[in-house]
Amino acid sequence: MALGAGPFGTWERTVAWRYLRNKRKNGGAAVITIISFSAVMLAVFVLITVMSVMNGFRAELLGRLLGFNGHVYAQGPLLNGPDRDGVITRIKAVRGVTQAAPMVEAQAMVIGPSQVSGAIVRGVTPADLRGMKMIASNIKRGSLAGFGEGEDGGDIVLIGDRMARNLGLSVGDAITLISPSGPATAFGTSTSEKDYTVGGIFSVGMSQFDESFVYMALPQAQLFFNRDTSIDYVEIKIADPDKAKAVKPIIQQASGPGAFVQDWMDKNASYFNALQVERKVMRLILFSVVALATLNIISALVMLVKNKSRDIAILRTMGASQGAILRIFVMAGAVIGLAGTLLGLLLGVLFCANITAIQNFVEWMTGTAVFSADIYFLAHIPAKIDWTEVGVIVAITTLLSILAALLPAVWASRIDPVEALRYE
Repeated sequence: MALGAGPFGTWERTVAWRYLRNKRKNGGAAVITIISFSAVMLAVFVLITVMSVMNGFRAELLGRLLGFNGHVYAQGPLLNGPDRDGVITRIKAVRGVTQAAPMVEAQAMVIGPSQVSGAIVRGVTPADLRGMKMIASNIKRGSLAGFGEGEDGGDIVLIGDRMARNLGLSVGDAITLISPSGPATAFGTSTSEKDYTVGGIFSVGMSQFDESFVYMALPQAQLFFNRDTSIDYVEIKIADPDKAKAVKPIIQQASGPGAFVQDWMDKNASYFNALQVERKVMRLILFSVVALATLNIISALVMLVKNKSRDIAILRTMGASQGAILRIFVMAGAVIGLAGTLLGLLLGVLFCANITAIQNFVEWMTGTAVFSADIYFLAHIPAKIDWTEVGVIVAITTLLSILAALLPAVWASRIDPVEALRYE
């Protein structure tokens, strides 16, 4: 009587499982099976970890970049005309705009007690600075008290914590700024030099900003950089930065004729394009590694089929069809791939969820910084798991495992029982 049961029935699953766990006289096959399982597990683990870290990098850099800087920038003749306040009011009335801050931005030399450094100085109004949550909510020492108060905006400035550390500054210390754009003289443009007081020290967690920026009151910046009453641009923030392209034409119209409007995607296009290209290339490389790992399943099943030729022949003589034999070995290969994928998924998720603790432990063990903020801009390794991407990884790895199992499974199904049992 033929072995009865539907495709992928209980007896087929039982035989496939017994073949995978049977160790008698199959040491070579067992070792290759373990190697195949481990290769798939490590490939999935690496793929999930690397892609999550790259997603985390992009999200952290984008979040801090858009939190620290504006989303749209407007420049134009009307913004330096007598109706500037009216133009800014019209910009603020655009749907989705949450802040429109007139700003002066220029480079200067900063002199502290122990060092000299270059800096980017931004002049903003006290009200606008309080609306910049990335700055106002991350003042680690000092406060905004006194900022913008006094003649021409006073002499209180805010600096980043890395700049304070590099220059040996603390709250209440004097800091000297030198600007190359001072008042004009008979011999050309002179420099401006003035002492200020550090009123607060902020830390936004991105070294590029924490070591380079100084904030002072807008009237003081206009005076120090010889801007008279003009500004350099209006920094605009919107509720959803991804809609900057859609809001840009409306802001252009509100800014008046001759205005030049640029969004954050235009301003940082090369930077984010490079990140996107790197992400796509890395994904392609890592999926190639996964494909190579699943090819090990072919070796494992070829060894298994060779060792089980007699058993296959007996099953065929008992009535097992070629399709049943095919399904048994496809299931065996799928189990290796799926088990490796699931364990790799678990390890990858656990690693990403505890990546900061792992970083701290490694740094404690080695006594060195494995993730320097000077090089990578961020103070810790970020990781953001994209569950849609994880689902794609699991699905593709499982599919590749099944495809890899097909070749030896077809070979097993075509074994001639007479030839296999001839010398038994």
